[in-house]
Amino acid sequence: MTSTSAGATRQGDLLRPASIPDSPETMGARGRRPLRIAVGIASAGRPSILRETVDYLTSLPDQADRLIVCVPMIDDAAGLADRPDLDVIVGSRGLTSQRNRIIEAAAADTDILIFLDDDFIPAATFLSRIAAVFAAKPDVAIATGEVLADGVLDGGLSMSKALQVLETAGEGAERVTEVYNAYGCNMAVRLSSVLEHGLTFDEQLPLYGWLEDVDFSRSIARYGRSVRIDGARGVHLGVRSGRQPGRRLGYSQVANPVYLIRKGTMSKGRAIAQIGRNILANASGLLFKDRLVDRWGRFNGNVLALADLLVGHASPSRILELGNPLPREMPSPSIATKRR
Repeated sequence: MTSTSAGATRQGDLLRPASIPDSPETMGARGRRPLRIAVGIASAGRPSILRETVDYLTSLPDQADRLIVCVPMIDDAAGLADRPDLDVIVGSRGLTSQRNRIIEAAAADTDILIFLDDDFIPAATFLSRIAAVFAAKPDVAIATGEVLADGVLDGGLSMSKALQVLETAGEGAERVTEVYNAYGCNMAVRLSSVLEHGLTFDEQLPLYGWLEDVDFSRSIARYGRSVRIDGARGVHLGVRSGRQPGRRLGYSQVANPVYLIRKGTMSKGRAIAQIGRNILANASGLLFKDRLVDRWGRFNGNVLALADLLVGHASPSRILELGNPLPREMPSPSIATKRR
């Protein structure tokens, strides 16, 4: 890993939890120092999207102590490397690998590490809402916010549309509920739990790391609560650029859940249901000529993974051999875009 910028830590703008209700937990939290917050973004092949998101984040009134960006090549962070308000690091390509480099970079001086996709647009109070819950509830190990709109589901959203959604929604009441896993486009972790138990993102899930959020969530949930925070709001653009061949994603839609069953971080029932939904969506998309998604490539990948399962050769890393698109394939999600 090469560090290309030692960005400034904002000592004067420490993020303080906002409006924590009176409770024994809160009373204890008030006697502690403010939590040190870092935001980490893994990105590849989308420098213009990354720059737009970074510009937005650094314009918000709520500022993290550090903003860390990890890219596989410095050209992927064009124009950002010399900025004093963020750290740019270079790591091996792949969402899981890049997020592990972010953990390493944040380890020395961070309490809460918030992973954002390079096209996740948080509301102005998103960071303080996250910080408030972690400060008031020390048993929370991982949290995810409220996604008001997700462009992955309908072909992608523009920044202007995201800002309109956030403005229209306004502030929402805080509600903390248990959740099976955090959604990878916005995922906050208590870093002490990660470091104490030697947790990492599984680099056997390569490239876009399909279901890496489930795997990591269930790993850290052994040591604390996994929650969703309504009121910590944002919009996931689901931008369709810098994508991988659809056959790769289709293969991952089958192979990765099976891998997580064997690893013990996804229940058999959930994994089988996930695989079934994906295959059904791709088959029906072919039937009804879905032009927003590469259903043909994904379905081809589904079938290939099922065939590999039958002969005992299925593995998440097999997608590294599927880099050349078949004639009818369109691009599919980038490493920085989480899909459902």
